[in-house]
Order: sequence, then structure tokens, then C-alpha cells
Amino acid sequence: MKKYLLYAAVIAIVGFLFYNKVYIPKHTYKTVTAKKADMAIKVSGVGNVGAKDIYKIGSIYGGKVLDFNINEGDFITKGTTVAKIDFVDLKDKIAEQEAMIKKLKNDIKSLQVDKQSALEKYNYQEEIYTKNKKLFKLKLISALEFKKYKTDYEVAKLLVDSLSSKIDSFKTQISQIIANIEGLKKRLSRYTIVAPIDGYITKKYISNYQIITPNQTLIEVVNPKDVWVKTFIDTRISGDVKVGDIAVIKLRSSNKLHKGKVVNIKPINNGITYEREIDVGFDNLPIPFYLEEQAIVDIAIKKLQNIVKIPTKVLVNYKNQDGVWVVENHKAKFKPIKILSHSDKFVGVDGLSLDDKILVPSPNKKALTDGMKIYHD
Repeated sequence: MKKYLLYAAVIAIVGFLFYNKVYIPKHTYKTVTAKKADMAIKVSGVGNVGAKDIYKIGSIYGGKVLDFNINEGDFITKGTTVAKIDFVDLKDKIAEQEAMIKKLKNDIKSLQVDKQSALEKYNYQEEIYTKNKKLFKLKLISALEFKKYKTDYEVAKLLVDSLSSKIDSFKTQISQIIANIEGLKKRLSRYTIVAPIDGYITKKYISNYQIITPNQTLIEVVNPKDVWVKTFIDTRISGDVKVGDIAVIKLRSSNKLHKGKVVNIKPINNGITYEREIDVGFDNLPIPFYLEEQAIVDIAIKKLQNIVKIPTKVLVNYKNQDGVWVVENHKAKFKPIKILSHSDKFVGVDGLSLDDKILVPSPNKKALTDGMKIYHD
């Protein structure tokens, strides 16, 4: 009987050792410890690259488009010729008006010669009239003779006045024609379309030699200084955001992080999504840029001093709670925590000790559970 009991005890010991050493899978987990550091509290949002102003450049006159040799993506400087519109016979009209001025000036010269001659005759007739007026008062000449002298004087005066009026009229015409020419030249200048700002051409609407209508848009231009990310953030977390806050922008097309800052906060919330538009500008705009490209934006709204910080990779959600797995008596224990702040690699938390040994979960190892016996480095 004792012999069988001994066999049973040996089998039990072997079975226990087999179960613990062989049957149960063994995994060694890496551990880390929390550290204290300063961290920024951030709010995050998703948006699209846009611009404060998009300049639509066009022509107020219709016609055939000439010298339109620019393309989307080109950078143009202020004053650069964008296109020229065929001005048809506008230059001929200006030439006709200038010829008219030349003719009127020649006519004025001729009239001034005539006026000088008429003025001399008028002065002569005035002298005779004055002299005979005295004789008439002394009754030394007849009324008929005096009337003749008076008439000659008045005719000479009318001629001078008539020539003066014609000269003044021609001068007025010249002034009007000069004003017309200035208007035509101003109009002519508007047939040359120039860029009002420095910027990139983001859209081109027509082709060279195309016929356009008045006020038709030719291109759209964006000033790099106006480019920002239209970010939409839940109103529950956007209240502390203010203009000037530092931000980090990650474009969908790249893993590179771009520095920026909040430059505008829209005063109206979206009543359907309960989001607020917060516009974040780039410190250094990446070239090329693409309007409407999606971007993720993190905005630092506050800095926490000397808080507990852990790597993001150890953060887990267990039974709908945020927390970490820690080692306690060689067993795994879930420890709930409160997240205070986060970045790409670290999370600021409350509820952890610097002495806690935090397990690093691994998808290649057995899932951790409360009370699970573990090995750690």
C-alpha cells in the first residue's frame, strides 16, 4: 500500500512540474517605469489645407486671350503679366484722338494769328470811334457819320470776341480729347492682366487664344502667407484654444511634422457636428502644397509641470478603462489611470507610482489578464 502511495506522490509531483514548466506557455515581458517631466496638454482635430484668401484674377473686358502661357503650380510675383486680351482697334482710336488734338492745335495757331490781326484792327477802330465820339458831342460831325464809326468799332470788337471764343472752344475740345485718351489708355492697360500679389497658381480656367466674356476668371492664386489648415475640433475641448497657441501639423501625404500656430478662430460653431473651425497656419509652408489635403493638427493649450509620464505603447484599455499592466508578486495586475496629456510617444497620467514596474504588452505573446503569472526582464 505504501508503495502505491509513493508512486502516486511521484506522479503528482511530476504532473505539477509538467503543468507549470511545460504545459503552461511561458512568456517574458519587458518592463518600464514611469518618469516625471513637463508635458503640454493638447487638443487634436482633423481638417483640410485651405487659405484665408483665394484670389480670382480675370478681365473686366471680353475678347481673345493672348500671351497666356502660365500653368497651375507656377509661382508668380506681384506685377507679373498673366495674360493680354486682344484690344482690337483701341490703339487706332487713341491715334485718331491724338491726330484730332494736333489738328485743333494747328487751328488754334491760325486763329491766334487772325485774332492778332483783328485785335490791331479793333484797337484802330476804337481809337477812331473815341475821337469821333468827342466830335459828335461837339456837333462837329453828323449822327450818320458817327454811327458809321461806331458800327466799324463794334464789328471789330465782335470779330475779336468771336475769334477768342473759337480759340477757347478748341482748347476745351483738346482738354476733353486728352481726358478721352487717358480713359482709352487706362482701358488699354486693363487689357493686360497682371498679378496683384505674389502667389502660386492653384487653378487655371482657360487656354491661350480662347474667347472670354467680360469679368470672366482666368486663374486662381493663393498667397503662401494665407495658407492654413481649417481644423474642426469638438466644442467640448476647443474652449481653451486661443490665437497664437503652438501647434503641430501632420499632412496625410507625409509623416513629417510641421510647426505652426493658431491664426484664426471662427466665431460661429457648426450646429450639426458641434465643432468649431480653428485655422492653423504653417511656420514654414511645405512646397509644394495641396489645397484640400487632409491633415491632423495637435494644438498645445497648456503645459503641465513635473507630471508622471509613460510611453504610449504601454497604455491599454481593459474592460472599458484606460490603464496599464503592472507587476505585483510576479503576477500581472491591471491598474486604472487618468490620462492628463498625450503626445506621439508619451502619455501624461495620474494614478501611477514611479516605483511601479509597467509591463509592455506584445501582440506576439499571450494576452495579459488579472492575476496571470508572468516573467519579466
